[in-house]
Amino acid sequence: MDPVLDKTTVCSDPHDPTSVVAQVQEHLLAEASAARIADIFSALGDPTRVRIIALLAEVEMCVGDICAVLDMSQPAVSHHLRLLRNLRIVSSRKDGRHVFYTLTDGHIHDIFSQSLAHVEHD
Repeated sequence: MDPVLDKTTVCSDPHDPTSVVAQVQEHLLAEASAARIADIFSALGDPTRVRIIALLAEVEMCVGDICAVLDMSQPAVSHHLRLLRNLRIVSSRKDGRHVFYTLTDGHIHDIFSQSLAHVEHD
């Protein structure tokens, strides 16, 4: 018997696990997608990066301004921004000697906004 369909390994409720497995099988997330989502949540697991995202959810900012607001060194902020950029959470544009950052798209803004609403919910 397939171990996934063995009633003793699925759960103890009296039902047909075959139907449950069949219902959810088509919704199983691909490993590559799961890994990318886990990377995003891992990046959001750092309070400094979350604070950077909160700033960029409001306005495009250059590295120096982010450093000033967070009272952090440029190398430390750049390290966080590089990780966020590699994960496509933020994007950058160069204007002369300055590099400006913004959230990549509305999806990131939504993830941040929903997370903030969740933690502030009574």
